Amino acid sequence: MKRLALIIFLALVSMVNGQWSMAQVGTWRAFMSYYEPQQIVKAGNNTLFVRASNSLYSYNLNDHSITTYDKVNALSDTYISYIAWNQQAKRLIIVYQNGNIDLMDLQENVTNLSSLYTKTMIESKTVNRIDIYQQYAYLCMTFGIIKVNMERAEISETYMLNQNIQAVTFDNTHIYARNQAGIVITAMLSDNLVDQNNWTKTDTYPVFNENLADWNTYINIVKTLKLDGPKSNLFNYLKFQYGRLYSCGGKDDGISNACVQVYDNDNWQIYQDDIATITGRRYYLHHALDIDPTDTSHIAVASNNGLYEFRNGKFTKFYNNTNSLIEPFNGTDDNYQLVTGVKFGNDGTLWLFNSQAPTQSLISMDQNGNFTSYKIPKLMQLDQSGFQDKSLGVLSDMRFDNDGCLWFVNHNWFIPSVYRYNLQTKTLKSFTDFVNQDGINIENIIDVTCSTEDRNGNIWVGTNRGPLIIESSQIDADSPYFTQFKVPRNDGTNNADYLLYGVNVTSIVIDGGNRKWIGTNGNGAYLISDDNLTQVQHFTKSNSDLLSDVVQAIAINHQTGEVFFSTDMGLCSYMSDATEPSSEMNEDDVYAYPNPVEPGYTGLITVVGLSYDADVKILTNNGKLVAQGRSNGGTFTWDGCDMQGKQVASGIYMVAAATSKGEKGVVTKIAIVR
Repeated sequence: MKRLALIIFLALVSMVNGQWSMAQVGTWRAFMSYYEPQQIVKAGNNTLFVRASNSLYSYNLNDHSITTYDKVNALSDTYISYIAWNQQAKRLIIVYQNGNIDLMDLQENVTNLSSLYTKTMIESKTVNRIDIYQQYAYLCMTFGIIKVNMERAEISETYMLNQNIQAVTFDNTHIYARNQAGIVITAMLSDNLVDQNNWTKTDTYPVFNENLADWNTYINIVKTLKLDGPKSNLFNYLKFQYGRLYSCGGKDDGISNACVQVYDNDNWQIYQDDIATITGRRYYLHHALDIDPTDTSHIAVASNNGLYEFRNGKFTKFYNNTNSLIEPFNGTDDNYQLVTGVKFGNDGTLWLFNSQAPTQSLISMDQNGNFTSYKIPKLMQLDQSGFQDKSLGVLSDMRFDNDGCLWFVNHNWFIPSVYRYNLQTKTLKSFTDFVNQDGINIENIIDVTCSTEDRNGNIWVGTNRGPLIIESSQIDADSPYFTQFKVPRNDGTNNADYLLYGVNVTSIVIDGGNRKWIGTNGNGAYLISDDNLTQVQHFTKSNSDLLSDVVQAIAINHQTGEVFFSTDMGLCSYMSDATEPSSEMNEDDVYAYPNPVEPGYTGLITVVGLSYDADVKILTNNGKLVAQGRSNGGTFTWDGCDMQGKQVASGIYMVAAATSKGEKGVVTKIAIVR
């Protein structure tokens, strides 16, 4: 009878929870662009491998299926600089920008060769191209040639030729290498090719294969393929709002186009980007965006040469020195009218910063397009040679606190600082003296990157020397100090270390459990506990599927707990164990997944819909306590084990949850089948 009851309950749970298709806590996703084809190589009879936007996918010529590959799915790294197929070894060689190498067969088995990547060397690891001969891949390098045995999966030899090699070819007895100047050198294959003296210049050589046969044959097919994903891997800024991830990017390299990209339930919307043809001005670097709360189809984008407006993904207006108060940094340059921050108020008024402008700093635009300038002397102090009395260098990261005051930072070496502007009283509060709670000057702060408010009303500030805190009690103080949180070493001494002291912080975001997600420039991403005493996670490129240790921005879907990381190598996400807490718990909103827990499942079981810091107990049918803990925001996770660490048996388990004050309890059920 117990078995029958469990089967009936499993059927009921499947019907009720079939609508909940949520990713497992602890899993990663990568969102790579496959927009621009760069290489096509045919493998075997049916498979095309395509390097596109420095990412990789394959296309089956028979069944027309497409498979994408990334660091989360099969590959060892990100940003592919070259690929080549070796028919004898029946493997694809994948070389990354940093010198890392993967070998992949048609069954998607990947072998990583990391010796070049990890090798300390003064020479560049840039691969100009790859030529295949027998079971070998010859990597043309700026210093010579690297020979890879693709059958044995090893680097066989390195030829230090002190020449920038562009291509390699062979005949039955010789190897030939062409350098950047078009000069060809050769050596006998039977000689010791490591010895540079065995290489000589020659004017007689075979034709060099330009490796374009597969490209010319299949490019028209590849152009017709439609792959899901963003158009660009440049994500300078992230914002998750209204159930969507908004992003903007670009850079000032003379090549890259700016791009607004919105991710919504596995679909990408790419905003109109042929704007330079309309405005006659470059469209190249975005700093930030915001969504109009009175009309969510309307967004504003801060750019290096002005302000852009979009509605429903379509470009509607460009504001610059010809039709607004926005000014070029030097009064004349159309391409450098630095709008570095934007933020909508609840009434639809847009606030923006015009950095390095001769007479402007903070500007507002009402819903009718009328501009107002706010003359704030403290923001007009870019005091350096040729820049006297201009607005500060990079006024950015605009946000409203719970009191409706506008917070922002000067993300610049000259007067690195934090500010709060009261819109009602039109008064500015400056935080420019970096003194901690012990009266000690915090030295060498040259960059303030961001600020955010935690659930206790404290303002967290990112700097190049680590995170600082303006406690709520200090916000209105006459001589406020910054708190450097002290983490005890717990080594038998009374010593403590400042939280992440010396780490270059780029982004701080607060999750549903009041934990701090901290992105860094070179140290990956940290997750710090609610009480700031525990480093819950430290994700790096080497210990996780984080695409890069350079994290530019972080955004959180508070309903699911998914944390998005913008890196210099693209966008990825991690499914965390914290969501936005419910103001009230009720049984209709509290549920667990996966449910039922099927045989072989070893991941976490997640309970959502809880109130903040809820008290959660897992009980057997007869009321025996199996596990207990507190929720992170609205989420509690259970590893499916009892309090002795042993996996629980098949059965139906009760989840009893009460508020942090023990005032209200709800119960849901989890079915487990071993």
